[in-house]
Amino acid sequence: MKSKPAILKNKFFLYLTEFFAGMSVMAVELGASRLLAPYFSSSQIVWTIIIGTIMIAMALGNIYGGRSADRHPSPDRLYGRILVAAVWIAAIPVVGKYIVLGISAVLIFAVNTNFLIWAAFAACMVIFVFPLFLLGTVTPSLAKYSVESLDDSGRTVGNLGAFNTIGSIIGTFVPTFISIPAVGTSVTFLIFAGILLALSLVYFISGRVGRVKSAVAGMLFLACCLTGAGNSFAFWETDLTYEGESIYNYLQVKEDDRHVILSTNVLFGVQSVLMKQEGLTGMYYDYAMAAPLMTARETPGDCRMLILGMGTGTYATQCNRYFGEMDIQGVEIDEKITELARTYFELPDRVQVTTYDGRAYLNAITEKYDVIMVDAYQDITIPFQMSSVEFFTLVKDHLTEGGVMVVNMNMRGGGDGNINQYLADTIASVFDRVYTVDVRGTTNRELFAMNHGDGPERMTAHRAELADGSLSAMMEHVQSNLTAYEAGNYVMTDDKAPVELLGMRVIDELIRDEVAYYKEIYEQQGIQGVLESLN
Repeated sequence: MKSKPAILKNKFFLYLTEFFAGMSVMAVELGASRLLAPYFSSSQIVWTIIIGTIMIAMALGNIYGGRSADRHPSPDRLYGRILVAAVWIAAIPVVGKYIVLGISAVLIFAVNTNFLIWAAFAACMVIFVFPLFLLGTVTPSLAKYSVESLDDSGRTVGNLGAFNTIGSIIGTFVPTFISIPAVGTSVTFLIFAGILLALSLVYFISGRVGRVKSAVAGMLFLACCLTGAGNSFAFWETDLTYEGESIYNYLQVKEDDRHVILSTNVLFGVQSVLMKQEGLTGMYYDYAMAAPLMTARETPGDCRMLILGMGTGTYATQCNRYFGEMDIQGVEIDEKITELARTYFELPDRVQVTTYDGRAYLNAITEKYDVIMVDAYQDITIPFQMSSVEFFTLVKDHLTEGGVMVVNMNMRGGGDGNINQYLADTIASVFDRVYTVDVRGTTNRELFAMNHGDGPERMTAHRAELADGSLSAMMEHVQSNLTAYEAGNYVMTDDKAPVELLGMRVIDELIRDEVAYYKEIYEQQGIQGVLESLN
């Protein structure tokens, strides 16, 4: 064994290495969730896959690191691995999204079920396992280099574990609350890659070894900084009005001559839309305007309304536009979305929006409302805490005697036991009357729930008073397609609400429907035929 480099004679640098390795592992894990969320959502399923694959990488790294340290007790090898991990992590902003989309494109044709699981797992394995495997070798290797005798082995290993844990704690909070909101996911990867790179360079420069590999790693890191820092998640979009990130979401705003659209997911769905020319949207917002007509109020404009999942405020805007300046309050967990609503979607300042979780907000207030709109089922993600008996009971308790809850269910699935059946059965176990209507040309379904039996009759009376002909025609369409819901036994509670798995089934259905045409071309003409059909 060659003599220990001077920088390692003081154990502080070893502890520092452990600290930054632990910090970087957690930062990369959180970065992984943000890299995958715009494509696969940020559901519990995706988080499970991320955590599972990272644990696999760390376990294998621990095994290899220990054996390598026994066979080759040279710190050069460890810091060489950290150098490689740093460059790999720096390259994630440059190539990560292309890998995600490439894997997704292949698996769309290769699998028929559980697409989300297979695609997210494959992406994690390809992008994240190798660098985290390398970082997993740090702890056993440092234990080998740090322990000088059995007399202090316990204390030394304990100190290493403490530094790793403290680094992991800081690596958990910094990306979530500081770096990602401030500079984005791509720069966050580069920041922590730069820390690992600097750590390795200090080691090699102080020992006057590894100059070539250090120079190559430095140049590669610089190249990644120049090409990866400003890259777009939706790199094929060339005319986005806004693209950015918040604590909770990837966000993009795009517009054309008719619409301004907010999306929180690159591949699935539209979160909110504003029609530039005043009029009906043709979307679920129009259908949901039936709710004020079903209440006990003399006129819809007298209703007091609460919107859980305010988004950019399209529903509030439409209700104000057609019913007058109603008393509307909104709750939106993502403050950045509210800022975008004020900037791009004409949400007036008079509409108060509280930055809070919808269920927590209901727990904190005592006010009652004539209409409560639940629109928190975002893209392909359904929060379980807002899909249970306990939640809908809380909503009912905040409705006036003649009040109405309207729920936008945005993933209409087929077959017995689908996500909408679970939601509707759960709601029907709380409310006396439940009605549903499908939104034309979309996967949305609107559900109206109340404890009075004359909602549709009141709607008939209020329809006759509507001054706007287009709205009157829309309400006539809604009412003629309104169906009284026959409840089943698919009830969700806080203890058991498998919304992720139920949502994944719908995603599989949507993907099968979308790619069926291209699969047929692929089977007949191969990949060349698919490429030609896309041009």
